[in-house]
Amino acid sequence: MSSWLPFTLFAFVASITPGPTNLLILTQGARRGWQRALPAVFGASLAAAMIVLVIGGGLAQTLLAYPLVRHVMAMVGVAWLSWLAWKLYRSPPPMLESVATGRLPHFGALQAAGLQLVNPKTWMMALSVVGVFAAGNASTTHVAALALIFGVVAVPCLASWALMGSGVGRLFRTSRQWQWFNRGLAFLLLGVAWWSVLMPG
Repeated sequence: MSSWLPFTLFAFVASITPGPTNLLILTQGARRGWQRALPAVFGASLAAAMIVLVIGGGLAQTLLAYPLVRHVMAMVGVAWLSWLAWKLYRSPPPMLESVATGRLPHFGALQAAGLQLVNPKTWMMALSVVGVFAAGNASTTHVAALALIFGVVAVPCLASWALMGSGVGRLFRTSRQWQWFNRGLAFLLLGVAWWSVLMPG
């Protein structure tokens, strides 16, 4: 039981710090309001918990035994995140979306869950969870408890990014301001995606 508090703090830090998922939820909150970003929040949180469960259930040994598998997964993930950053960079302001549909992909529960599956940060986090908090106690119940705690902690952390995005969205009144916001987030998304691959430690 003494490990639950440190793990909860770890889950909080891992969930609240900037990453691809956080930035896209921030974008969703800014463009459509924090309530419409909640499906993405729940989808991402559930997917992160499931990844912890799968890694703890035995996939960690495979990933650690075959570095090439980890490398391929990371490169596929960063390629997709780079594409999302490009779409975000070119996306129009919200008031123009009606005449420029398709410029920015929809980011709902399924899209957020899918992003977690290719998000290098999420996989590195899950490997850390198993390596640090499940070492020597890899029972199914223990790993399931870790996954549940992580998913529960992730919800308010990601929701705070949606709420922050909603607040930012109220400040922007011109197309120029939205353009700079989109481009700034696009560069941040690109940066955190490649950072997670080049500097995994």
